[in-house]
Amino acid sequence: MADKPHMNLIFIGHVDHGKSTTVGRLLYETGAISDRDMDRFKEIAKEVNRPTFEFAFVMDSLKEERERGITIDIAHRDFQTQKFYFTIIDAPGHRDFVKNMITGASQADAAVLVVSGKEGVMAQTREHAILASVLGIPQLIVGINKLDAINYSQADFEKAKKAVYDLLKTLGFKVDTIPFIPYSALDGTNVAKKSDKTAWYTGPTLLESLDALKVPNKPLDKALRLPVQDVFSISGFGTVPVGRVETGVMKVGDSVIIMPGGVKTEVKSIEMHHQQLQKAEPGDNVGFNIKGVEKKDIKRGDVVGPSSNPPTVAAEFTAQVIVLHHQNVIAKGYTPVFHIHTAQIACTFSELLEKKDPKTGQTLEKNPETLKTGDVAIVKIKPTKPIALEKYSDFPQLGRFAIRDMGETIGAGIILDVVPRTL
Repeated sequence: MADKPHMNLIFIGHVDHGKSTTVGRLLYETGAISDRDMDRFKEIAKEVNRPTFEFAFVMDSLKEERERGITIDIAHRDFQTQKFYFTIIDAPGHRDFVKNMITGASQADAAVLVVSGKEGVMAQTREHAILASVLGIPQLIVGINKLDAINYSQADFEKAKKAVYDLLKTLGFKVDTIPFIPYSALDGTNVAKKSDKTAWYTGPTLLESLDALKVPNKPLDKALRLPVQDVFSISGFGTVPVGRVETGVMKVGDSVIIMPGGVKTEVKSIEMHHQQLQKAEPGDNVGFNIKGVEKKDIKRGDVVGPSSNPPTVAAEFTAQVIVLHHQNVIAKGYTPVFHIHTAQIACTFSELLEKKDPKTGQTLEKNPETLKTGDVAIVKIKPTKPIALEKYSDFPQLGRFAIRDMGETIGAGIILDVVPRTL
């Protein structure tokens, strides 16, 4: 593991287009799950009268395991290819998927957008593609799944491909660098091996396209920033926050500060995948033991940084937002929930500064009264309680967010400027 570069991978796309089955198939093809496991999942699928769902169950059984709190270990969702060691972020759930996707996407090095060759672009395909763009996922692969359902038809594949291509183009993706892979997660066509059913296709398999991804750049020269995902209290060991290093390096012995609470402490030990580390670098998902701090003093959404360069706590921030869909209009005083790195916090639109043309970036209107679906705007936002966040230009990973209300993602954006809280 140590000798292969690590990548965090997220699978996005419309519900029922085969994300879970794709992940299950990849885990199987790369040997991350055995034939024996697969037979067990087939049995379960038969018992609940959902034949062909065995690959999807690979992920769903883990989701249930997580919900029952049996394991903190994410090793189940790791797989290796020739070149990389992959961690799959946030197994695709349904209702809660977008929420998970937001925290997940802010940690992803690459995404696979799964689209059914039969149905093409659907509402969530669009929503997830917009989020991938706004949240700045650097690399994208498009998988056109369910070839078996369209009889391996090249014409149907081309039709679905064009719809996705056009959508991604309008969102500003460099579409000509994105691979479009026709495959069937169900029978394995073009996942790990080529098939004569698609003699018309000469490009890479899904696995080959994963291996063609670029190794992510590590922002080692920046100050340490680690958003906390969870906090555990382990008897005889003390308090262990868990999270992913976004920038900088965390070393054993470092003196750190955890914001917004201002908790100062020292890193006693660092662990990843049950191995002790002397230091953790960007991309590493780690647990670290800290001195003299109780579990109640830290929570998900806090950010760890060096005592000498603490994470910024915002009194207010200026952001560029895109309204994805909102039943009514957004006006001053509107207070939805913002998902920023691992934090979730209600924030108020305190001022609407200007509306912009999404294509040219030119100002369309100063101080608009309201914003509606499709608008891009510069706004001022006031968090309802202290939160650690950063400007997108300084720390992209801590400077992007999604906005949720009424169980839906209504917008997304990036932080342009922060007015720090004076303590």
